[in-house]
Amino acid sequence: MLTLLPWFAILTGLLIAWPMTRYLINVGRRSELLDSSGSGGHQKSLRSIPNIGGLALFCGAVGPLLIGVSGAYLSKFDDPQTLLGSIFVDIPDQVLARSFGVWLAIIASALVLHVVGLVDDRRALGARLKLFVQILLAGMLVVFMDVRLLHVLDDFVPGGWFLSCALSIGWLVVITNAFNFLDNMDGLSAGVASIVGLILMIATILNGQWFIAISLGFLVGALIGFLRFNFPPARIFMGDGGSLVIGWLLAIATIRTTFVDTADPDYALGTAWYGALMPLFVMAVPLYDFTSVVVIRCLQGRSPFVGDQQHFSHRLVKHGLSSRRAVLVIWGITLAIGLNGIVLGSVSPWMAVCLALATVALLGVIALLETGVSSRNEAPHD
Repeated sequence: MLTLLPWFAILTGLLIAWPMTRYLINVGRRSELLDSSGSGGHQKSLRSIPNIGGLALFCGAVGPLLIGVSGAYLSKFDDPQTLLGSIFVDIPDQVLARSFGVWLAIIASALVLHVVGLVDDRRALGARLKLFVQILLAGMLVVFMDVRLLHVLDDFVPGGWFLSCALSIGWLVVITNAFNFLDNMDGLSAGVASIVGLILMIATILNGQWFIAISLGFLVGALIGFLRFNFPPARIFMGDGGSLVIGWLLAIATIRTTFVDTADPDYALGTAWYGALMPLFVMAVPLYDFTSVVVIRCLQGRSPFVGDQQHFSHRLVKHGLSSRRAVLVIWGITLAIGLNGIVLGSVSPWMAVCLALATVALLGVIALLETGVSSRNEAPHD
């Protein structure tokens, strides 16, 4: 029965986000809460489409999560025989109390980012302020709630705790902004996030991390419900109030998930240490877009956080694809690379190297095709 809970969570998130998104389309049009130009220097084509869809995403993903956290905590202590209580019955009370404290902090941080995004969608706050808020929230979660990557560094590397904290804060900020950057074409960020969230949910089901799986289910369901109205041609946008939250929650999910257990020979996701690199596979496409567009802007002497039309999706359209086809191509690449990551920790070292090389090769071929077509298009014609 526990294995069904994440799938019920998807249904719950969908049933919240779907009707709410439809409602917000009408509210946004009547109240003229439409697509905005953003901070100074942004290059975008404004469309008369509501950009408050992040409200539906937040309510569908975080609302039931808050209820679930509270209900699970009460079930553990009031009636451990309930389905929720049975998930945590073997966990010591002290550990469980801290775990729920961490989840409440995660929910609170998502709420702060959601509010910041909603405000920014109405009046531009500027990249520096948003980045400061992200770093501050990430630092608080990492330092005070121990939401960290690579705890193993604490014991095996001098200054390992500081290195782990720095890597964790960087990961949270980069992934959050990667999905914010992906929100540049109808259905792109929501679709990629749905695929990433579903792959991570399957991984957590396999290794029995039920509460993380359920939280990802809420997020995936909310994204699917929203995507019904965001798929090109979009009738509503998520805005920063949505993209910042989904990137934040997915980044946290990768940190909270145990991708490898070297001490358990029967661990579903494997025992090889390189299984911990699975998030790099699952997030390969958002990281590719983020890295490539930052490099392009820096080489042009521009701020990496000033929006333009040079993202991966825009480059595909420039090379001849329609917007819809570009989105579907990026979805497909995300799925293909992400699925490889699930088996990473359970394969032999040589096979893991093959998977890594295949991923690098795929992204490299994409980069070569992009630069090759660009050079041909820019070459003078007789």
